[in-house]
Amino acid sequence: MTSHSALPRIIHKSTVPPIVVMGVTSSGKSTVGMDVAAALGIPFADGDDLHPEANKAKMRAGNPLNDADRLPWLHLIGEYIEQQLAAGQPVVVACSALKRSYRDLLRGHVPSLVFVHLTGPADVILERMRARSHEFMPTALLTSQLATLEPLEPDERAILADITATPAEIVAEVEAHLPEFVDEALSATVVSTDHDDRELL
Repeated sequence: MTSHSALPRIIHKSTVPPIVVMGVTSSGKSTVGMDVAAALGIPFADGDDLHPEANKAKMRAGNPLNDADRLPWLHLIGEYIEQQLAAGQPVVVACSALKRSYRDLLRGHVPSLVFVHLTGPADVILERMRARSHEFMPTALLTSQLATLEPLEPDERAILADITATPAEIVAEVEAHLPEFVDEALSATVVSTDHDDRELL
């Protein structure tokens, strides 16, 4: 296992690429995201906090979001990461990013994004979901999210992590693979904020 103290010998904070920890609800995005950010010495943000109130109310009622609901939220997340990078600060953000089109939209803001996908058996995720209290994510929405999820494709900059591992083991896995993306992150440029919404539809 790669220790946190060994990280500076592998990858310097200034070259850490921005990271989105993705997956369905209750896969551990916030926990892992905070732990990864702490290990790397960079900020963490929970994408759920950026949801418009209308989205939160819809999910509280057990109604899944559609693309029209997600579009402004995803742009807010992309713009946040973009602004942080412009200030010289890489970040870790927790965001479901279930569809390829959603990930493409985020990459439209930040081409150097690395996605950490938390994957695992549906029954394990459901058990975790039942054991927690979430402000606006009833268990009924898990089926919808699993159906919506589009696996990462070979051309996407990504790290897969098994949710049955401990958070410390997942952090070590991320640390071990991040150096693979450093050179690409340094050469990638942040594109214009004039993004085409049609790519989501």
